[in-house]
Amino acid sequence: MDQIRGFRFLGQAETCRVLLLMTLVVAFILGLQYFELTPISTGTLGNGTVPGFIESNNITKSDENEMFLAPQEATSEFRPGNSTTEVLKSNEHKFVNNSPKAYGQSRGNETASPHHPLQPKKHESSTKKPPLVVISITQMNNMLVKRHSGPNNSLAPRWGSNVDRELRDARNKIKNAALVKKDDTLYAPLYHNLSIFKRSYELMEQTLKVYIYSDGDRPIFHQPEAIMEGVYASEGWFMKLMETSHRFLTKDPTKAHLFYFAFSSRILQQKLYVRDSHSRRNLVKYLRDYIDLIVSSYPFWNRTRGSDHFFTACHDWAPAETRGPYMNCIRSLCNADVGIDFVVGKDVSLPETKISAAQNPNGNVGGNRPSKRTILAFFAGNMHGYVRPILLNHWSSSPEPDMKIFNRINHKSYIRFMKQSRFCVCAKGYEVNSPRVVESVLYGCVPVIVSDNFVPPFLEVLDWESFAVFVSEKEIPNLRKILISIPLRRYVEMHKRVLKVQKHFMWHDGEPVRYDMFHMILHSVWYNRVFQTF
Repeated sequence: MDQIRGFRFLGQAETCRVLLLMTLVVAFILGLQYFELTPISTGTLGNGTVPGFIESNNITKSDENEMFLAPQEATSEFRPGNSTTEVLKSNEHKFVNNSPKAYGQSRGNETASPHHPLQPKKHESSTKKPPLVVISITQMNNMLVKRHSGPNNSLAPRWGSNVDRELRDARNKIKNAALVKKDDTLYAPLYHNLSIFKRSYELMEQTLKVYIYSDGDRPIFHQPEAIMEGVYASEGWFMKLMETSHRFLTKDPTKAHLFYFAFSSRILQQKLYVRDSHSRRNLVKYLRDYIDLIVSSYPFWNRTRGSDHFFTACHDWAPAETRGPYMNCIRSLCNADVGIDFVVGKDVSLPETKISAAQNPNGNVGGNRPSKRTILAFFAGNMHGYVRPILLNHWSSSPEPDMKIFNRINHKSYIRFMKQSRFCVCAKGYEVNSPRVVESVLYGCVPVIVSDNFVPPFLEVLDWESFAVFVSEKEIPNLRKILISIPLRRYVEMHKRVLKVQKHFMWHDGEPVRYDMFHMILHSVWYNRVFQTF
């Protein structure tokens, strides 16, 4: 009997040692998550959770516990707040010209600022590697459908409002939209479902009201004219048209379906980033202080925890700068990387548009007809990131005369090649986005997107595979083989669809035009909000 008890004691001791070892391993892993930039959920993989990140530069452990609430919550009574803290004048720099003189320069003349979004030292600029998991465009479409048709992944409002009922009514009307087989304005093959898109757009025009917080110091807030040209111009154009909209704006926040933060991530970087500091801590703090102000001054963020708030941001750093409390917002980002923390079905892919002159934002639209496009594929650009060097190594010295793959070239030649090419290669730079996607469409060149995990704009409604080609980064050596395998009849139809989709990628000064870029961005925000409403 004593021997049996001895065995039991040894078994219990061994179990304790195993449990202690497991506890130490778990504690070690949690420690790594705290001190490194480690995802704490995998919402971008379609499991319905909104991802959040713990970054040692800007979010402390106590911040994690208070991520969606400010220290002082506003009451349900509306009261205006004061302006944000003044821009740190000691860090002000002169504005950098956003319009590169030579083409193929994907981020403009940024010699005054570091080139990589995670701020490595110069010798570390090539260390970013291909993603471990690649999510195809088909998978992204499936994620969108799953998020919008499955259980609601948004946070339930803390108290009810008439706008919730209006959004639920809109969702039911969209789901039960009457069948539209043909439309005089919209070309049906471009869309996942023309009937749903047309009904949703009509309801947006009839229903949507947006409230813009007046808080925020210029030029970071409420100064679109500072960012109307260059590759970040989408921020300025959307801000300008949103702040002057007669149809969608409301001065009564209790009637608003959406709340807009009118700031520029590009101007934020220009004004606050300390050159060679390799730190964005003060930029993140500035945005966090703004949220604290909004939450303590108004009740509306607290009602939905920010899920009915949105902003547009085109700078590469924007995704990292808008984690923490901003993760509940509808984030409209140019750097729309589903492999990191972009949430398909909640966030919106913002088209990156390079504008050389604000007086003519769309440039010289058009190009040769298919029979006069003698070049199979074209690319030109700086050697940013790891993909473009691979592209040039394989194809810049190719004996095939129909493959025009260059380093940086002048603007005039760049446009001429685009208008003469059947396919325009949109290869990622440091990040997944590129202005070449919109440029290709405007010049009638079928986009060839070589950027793993890039979420293309207006994925909510556009069937991108009907007018664009997606080539995974590992297939760059087979690029020509892939393109010549596309039958001529198929290419001609794709070219036709590119011309039909152009209207969705154009800015209009003064009064926006139906279905243009401004309305399509706003529709994507509206659509995702409608399908996340309780």
